[in-house]
Amino acid sequence: MISSSDIIELSNTYADRSPQDILKLAFEHFGDDLWISFSGAEDVVLLDMAWKLNKNVKVFSLDTGRLHSETYRFIEQVRDHYAIAIDVLSPDPRQLEPLIKEKGLFSFYKDGHGECCGIRKIEPLRRKLSSVSAWATGQRRDQSPGTRSQVPVIEVDTAFSTTETPLIKFNPLAKMTSEEVWGYIRMLEIPYNALHEHGFISIGCEPCTRPVLPNQHEREGRWWWEEATHKECGLHAGNLADK
Repeated sequence: MISSSDIIELSNTYADRSPQDILKLAFEHFGDDLWISFSGAEDVVLLDMAWKLNKNVKVFSLDTGRLHSETYRFIEQVRDHYAIAIDVLSPDPRQLEPLIKEKGLFSFYKDGHGECCGIRKIEPLRRKLSSVSAWATGQRRDQSPGTRSQVPVIEVDTAFSTTETPLIKFNPLAKMTSEEVWGYIRMLEIPYNALHEHGFISIGCEPCTRPVLPNQHEREGRWWWEEATHKECGLHAGNLADK
């Protein structure tokens, strides 16, 4: 088991190693207690790499209840393609229903996406991560230069750890570029979300995601009515250098 005191040394040692090497390290130390986060976008590359190392890889995905129909179909396509179970997490209706009753279905356009994301994403994720020791994400440094440029390949997840049980977070794709990700997808002909064929790059909930124009950064398609510095839902905000 990796202790929190080993993380800085391991992160430095593996900083220039391949995503597969980082995943091998994760599986060696955590085995079946390592969970892969799959968002229905380019995270399929992470999942493909992990599955090739461990056919019994554990995978979860967040169903906010507001995803595009293409994303739901993609999740099922991936489930069938790899013959794996995907633990689909839903929001707690005890929190979601009062929000909708009080503010309606589109309150985020007026008061920001934080409250909605907190209920639809953060709470289900916190619930899931409270029962595991390690998880791996598809975060990349080039996804958002303002907030993800310093993402390490291994870290203690300060957002979801507890004093009693530190949570270890692996970001094997941290150094990969968008071009490298899509080169991998095309070369190996693995499934991808059909929305990518319609100008969508970073894909989230349907009301909060739109296609980007040529030369726009991918995060410009997320929460476009807000300042660029706010373009995080909170899933990774606790680990970002610039918040």
